[in-house]
Amino acid sequence: MDETLDHAPQIASDGSGPAQLRLSGRWTLEFAERIGAALARAPDDVASIDASAIERLDSVGVLQLLRFARRRGLDFGAFAFREDHRALVSAIEDVADDRPKKKREYGINAALERLGRAVTRNWGELLALVAFFGEGLVKLLRMFREPGRFRPTATVHHMEQVGLDAVPLIAILCFLVGAVVAFLGASILRDFGALLFVVELVSISFLREFAVLLTAIVLAGRTASAFTAQIGAMVSREEVDAIRTLGMDPIDLLVIPRLLALLVMLPLLTFIGMIFGLLGGLTVGAYSLDIPPQQYLARMHETMELRHFLVGLAKAPVFALLIGLIGCLQGLRVEGTAQSVGERTTSSVVQAISLVIVLDAFFAIWFMELGY
Repeated sequence: MDETLDHAPQIASDGSGPAQLRLSGRWTLEFAERIGAALARAPDDVASIDASAIERLDSVGVLQLLRFARRRGLDFGAFAFREDHRALVSAIEDVADDRPKKKREYGINAALERLGRAVTRNWGELLALVAFFGEGLVKLLRMFREPGRFRPTATVHHMEQVGLDAVPLIAILCFLVGAVVAFLGASILRDFGALLFVVELVSISFLREFAVLLTAIVLAGRTASAFTAQIGAMVSREEVDAIRTLGMDPIDLLVIPRLLALLVMLPLLTFIGMIFGLLGGLTVGAYSLDIPPQQYLARMHETMELRHFLVGLAKAPVFALLIGLIGCLQGLRVEGTAQSVGERTTSSVVQAISLVIVLDAFFAIWFMELGY
């Protein structure tokens, strides 16, 4: 008799109720094809598997059983193995998903597939953001009905981190950008003998666009990433699960204070950015364009309109809400590993900056059409 047939992998079923499979023989590389064929013939109503009668077991056999369990939705941890096989089973189960990624494929079909996956993924992210906005709005309204849910200490702490710590960066950045805008405007307007119009260029651009946009971009990179990293670290350490176990709402504790801090501080930072942007233009006008400060301020007073200031300031709460929601949502979606924290942090910064710029373009077109 052929010894190979004597040790071939075998599957037996007790046939009573949900099938319990009993495995025997050698489940090794030598019998890889027979293992696959035997598992393919297994009944559909498999409830449990007893592998304690297997004579020999290697990584191929364990992987075949692991994939069979995943296809059938079985609990692989409930499989019965011999004691001397358990170490191998545990080791293979731990590294089963650590296979190298497939090489990037090129061609039209592969490019279209990647494009479709990217569109689907981004659409899912957008839907998740809208849903999270609705949940945050409901919890915020509930907080007004139940003031005891408000966390003043956490809110003030985040206001300090979001606002006060960012004042030097916003001030320097807006001052320098205001100076650059004045220099660039002067290089063009000087040829037309309209150098004095640099005042309107700097004031209108900073009141309507630059101050709020620069502030939002800085906070998108600085604050959204911080929110994602902080909440993501709590998720990876299972602190968020502990909060839920204690009967508290993570939205009330982690999200609402951060949103309120941003809603308060981003308009204030925008106002500071406006002031320093105008000062940058004033400095360049006084020291490089031969426009005396008195004349510069008089021209600004004559041409500056309140509507430009209101347009810029009206964008700030919208950008604050967007940055806070993206940062907190990406933090809550961390999967528990350090790699996931890094990926979600990067994603939050990219999404926040991109959507801020898109919304700013939308607002610019909308206000232009309104003539405001």
